[in-house]
Amino acid sequence: MSLAMSVEERQQFLAGLHVGVLSVSEGGGRAPLAVPVWYDYEAGGRVSVITGRGSRKGRAILASGRMTLCAQDENLPYRYVSVEGPVESEELDPADRLAMARRYLGAEGGDMYVASNPDPDRENMMFRMTPEHWVSVDYGKLAG
Repeated sequence: MSLAMSVEERQQFLAGLHVGVLSVSEGGGRAPLAVPVWYDYEAGGRVSVITGRGSRKGRAILASGRMTLCAQDENLPYRYVSVEGPVESEELDPADRLAMARRYLGAEGGDMYVASNPDPDRENMMFRMTPEHWVSVDYGKLAG
């Protein structure tokens, strides 16, 4: 029995609210950088992540042009989806930054987060990854 999710199951899971772990190669003989991030995804679309262009992960994404994102549910039954693919970067629309903060913190918390963490120099950018490779597991399928 396969524990892999169907295309629809994995897309629906990835679209759910999870903190993802972004992994990206830094080169130079180092292991990949892996850090928790907020992300957004709509089924059939691209994975969106916001970070500073000069941050360690931002520089690594710009240099490599690819990234991996893994989202998991640590509650029983354990499930995860990992996606990897090419990344495009773009200037960040402040509305997208507010929407991401509200996704994770709710309307009031998101508004407070953005207000208390201004980005006057527009250091933050939007990175959008097109999933090419998927790995998924749903241990709930063992019970079926």
